[in-house]
Amino acid sequence: MKRRDLIRHLESYGCEFLREGGKHTVYVNRREMKVTTIPRHREVDQKLSYKICKDLGVPKP
Repeated sequence: MKRRDLIRHLESYGCEFLREGGKHTVYVNRREMKVTTIPRHREVDQKLSYKICKDLGVPKP
């Protein structure tokens, strides 16, 4: 899955950009009070995208 498509999916469910880390971007879901990181690669593995969605309390893409 493309990274930008994953970010669009997360933002459509209310997740917000929090900050940039060393090699990751940090996103937060303020309604669920959950935080996770997204690696800065063009492609994100399917299993990793499922884990990111689960960590933020968002349905799978």
